[in-house]
Amino acid sequence: MTVTFELDGQEFTALNGGPQFRFNEAISFQVSCVTQQEVDGLWGKLSADGEEGPCGWLKDRYGVSWQIVPTVLPKLLKDPDSKKSQRVMRAMLGMSKIDITALERAAEQP
Repeated sequence: MTVTFELDGQEFTALNGGPQFRFNEAISFQVSCVTQQEVDGLWGKLSADGEEGPCGWLKDRYGVSWQIVPTVLPKLLKDPDSKKSQRVMRAMLGMSKIDITALERAAEQP
């Protein structure tokens, strides 16, 4: 079950992960970023004294999970050209912090 809500102009989606998850695994935040500078800044601040994970995921120093997602990622993944979207997905799966230029490069490969 999910719910979407807005706080101070920022949209959040909450997911009920079930009773098997403790606080630090049952809650996560997804932050949409337009630029690589935003991705880098948030990634650096939130992962400081925390733990970097795959595909834009990290845990902050309190154990809260965050996914830092460039706004271009869902657009590239939804591209009608399935080969293009698959290349983007493969590129993203190999990343920790998402690199917008690398995603765009993967999308444009022949």
